Amino acid sequence: MSAFDHPITLPSFAQVQQAAARIALYAVRTPVLRSAALNALSGADLYFKCENLQRGGAFKFRGACNAVWSMEDEQAAQGVVTHSSGNHGNALALAAATRGIPAHVIVPEGAVRTKVQAIERAGAILHRCAATQAAREAKAEEVRLATGADLVHPYADARVMAGQGTAVLELLEQAEGLDAVIAPVGGGGLMAGTAIAAHGVSPTLMVHGAEPMGADDAARSLAAGQRVGPFVPDTICDGLRTLIGEPNFAALRMHRVEVTTVSDEEVIAAMKLLWNELKLVVESSSATVLAAVLKRPERFHGQRVGLILTGGNVDIDALPW
Repeated sequence: MSAFDHPITLPSFAQVQQAAARIALYAVRTPVLRSAALNALSGADLYFKCENLQRGGAFKFRGACNAVWSMEDEQAAQGVVTHSSGNHGNALALAAATRGIPAHVIVPEGAVRTKVQAIERAGAILHRCAATQAAREAKAEEVRLATGADLVHPYADARVMAGQGTAVLELLEQAEGLDAVIAPVGGGGLMAGTAIAAHGVSPTLMVHGAEPMGADDAARSLAAGQRVGPFVPDTICDGLRTLIGEPNFAALRMHRVEVTTVSDEEVIAAMKLLWNELKLVVESSSATVLAAVLKRPERFHGQRVGLILTGGNVDIDALPW
């Protein structure tokens, strides 16, 4: 059994609140933007939480920072390790730098060059491996054993989930009286943290997830009442191609999260709308939330809806249109 397989507990609402206090010195309190045009188009009152403006360009810094600063000094001195070809690796390296500790990031062959360069610029020690999940986990375990570094899983780590939940805590302070919140679903770290935090503040708040049709394992798992097995993703939303984690799926079920799936074409249209109306460059994964609201106007009509825009690390030389 690898270190990535050990049982994980979900964070409590109190732990999300503690995470907010812990990361306050380091994380950006990102703005909430609105658009009369997008409100008219959707028939709802929309509040966009701009995590694309977070450190490292994505919400991932919150969870990584909480994990890094949750550690006892003796363990922290050994550093942290994870596997990532994108935002989590970058976030963990940035967070480790705030504490002056090493960050080891296992990067699979074939990863997007610009994202790997960002991880390296953030100060990570890079380790290469084959482009399979098994190879990534095996290399992470090898580095963990060799260095004593603490494993920080991208989504199935209670410290990470608690940190990600701080985004919606802020949103609910910045936009009072929301009826619903919606976030993208990939591995489920953000979605689990969002559900726990949202219902900690308001137990009646509706919590929604947005997922690409080409990686709809969370929606299929909820429909089946149990987590589905591995799948081959087929979507432009590179940040959402991960199978939802076990504890993350448990959180979605516990908090009655409803997931809407959207096509890549709907995601691209939403990405363009956010560019045109809010002047924001967001990743395709982020645009799923607006795509989901526009796809189901009857579900969100007349509601005050908070949407988490998760990241803005876009390769402008490879836009999906």
